[in-house]
Amino acid sequence: MYIVCVSVHVKPEHIDEFIQATRANHEGTRKEPGNLRFDVLQAEEDPSRFFLYEVYKTADDFPKHHATTHYQKWREIVAPWMAEPRVGVKHVNIYPSDENWLT
Repeated sequence: MYIVCVSVHVKPEHIDEFIQATRANHEGTRKEPGNLRFDVLQAEEDPSRFFLYEVYKTADDFPKHHATTHYQKWREIVAPWMAEPRVGVKHVNIYPSDENWLT
């Protein structure tokens, strides 16, 4: 598996719009054959901070996600709403094993 964790800080006046746009991206991403999970989390103590947890079957599935219309639309729409640039950190799975995840 290939996991990407994205931290996003949104300008407070755009929180609701960001949630709507991100929901559409989530729904499109979950339909991708290489996507296993796409969680959207909002910080309890600071509602302007979000965390996107994305799980793909392989590392090759992540650039395919970036090529989709729904992702490109999301990226363009949310860009001016960012309080600071979003930060994505790529990970490889350690535990539980990929076999346990994929069965």
